[in-house]
Amino acid sequence: MNCAPVPSNNPHPHPSPASGRGDSARSPAGGRWDNARFITFEGIDGAGKSTLLESLVRALAARGIAHVQTREPGGTTLGESLRGLLLRESMSALTETLLMFAARAEHVRAVIVPALEAGKWVVCDRFLDASYAYQGGGRGVARETIDELARWSVPAQVQADLTVLVDIDPQLAQQRLAQARAGDRFEEESSVFFASVRAAYLQRAQDDPGRFLLVDGTRPPGELSTLVWERLAPWLT
Repeated sequence: MNCAPVPSNNPHPHPSPASGRGDSARSPAGGRWDNARFITFEGIDGAGKSTLLESLVRALAARGIAHVQTREPGGTTLGESLRGLLLRESMSALTETLLMFAARAEHVRAVIVPALEAGKWVVCDRFLDASYAYQGGGRGVARETIDELARWSVPAQVQADLTVLVDIDPQLAQQRLAQARAGDRFEEESSVFFASVRAAYLQRAQDDPGRFLLVDGTRPPGELSTLVWERLAPWLT
């Protein structure tokens, strides 16, 4: 499932770890956060990313690593309020994108940066890549618009050290969701929408292979947890 690299279009170019596996000598976010790490989990709805994230959080706690678990949209009082609107209310693609970035700006300022500055790991369920996938790939919002909003709301040094992308066929993901719960506004989108979101995620991974760990969402959860932990191992010694 590995993708061949192509020139990156990332508005905040990210230094790739040596050999794409992580570099124990590299500090995250351009060296500002000492031993803290910023780990994000991405994937279409129903891929299993949240289950994998919870497994990592338990492993960090068992190892005594100070961490903050958070999510997008959300993570703050304001962000959670905006999340409710985003998941329930019908709106234009541009309005959706602006609300996502409003929630993200507050999240970065109030949660992510303070935690990293305090030396804590941050484990986040979705971050900036989600906007390129959902609002860009799924809704068709221009990449230039998302790039500009990213420059305004996310400081260049606030970048994930590792992004775990859980990949799965959209039809299988929708089957999982149908068995789990009533869907929100995004989860009820069509398989065509999710195919576009998935393609955008895979392009992001191809553009920045040093940051992404691409895993197969049909594999057993324990196997995926091992892959994530192995990727983090150089930062745990």
